[in-house]
Amino acid sequence: QVQLVESGGGLVQPGGSLRLSCAVSGSIFTVGAMGWYRQAPGKQRQLVAGITSGGVTTYADSVKGRFTISRDNAKNTMYLQMSSLKPEDTAVYYCNIDRVQDYSGRYYLNYWGQGLQVTVSS
Repeated sequence: QVQLVESGGGLVQPGGSLRLSCAVSGSIFTVGAMGWYRQAPGKQRQLVAGITSGGVTTYADSVKGRFTISRDNAKNTMYLQMSSLKPEDTAVYYCNIDRVQDYSGRYYLNYWGQGLQVTVSS
């Protein structure tokens, strides 16, 4: 069984920083593209940043220059370094993987983490 374990959320003051982590656990053979999404109250879930298995990244315009996505393929872990945080960054942040294959050959498609609350407030 594959699981996504997220960590690093919390309360931070405007201008502060946080680092989110998403670890893929289980008998993992390959991990495809990964991404962070967020959903604020009353709004749709939206892509914050994505990274392919080869390390190509993409960012929402609202976070460019402030957030950095990265991954450690040896650890099957993805990170989101968030800096210069603003109150409008407040949301539940979700880890997503488009495709995971375990050693039995089973595929897990469009897999989501449980979500992390990030609150930016003074």
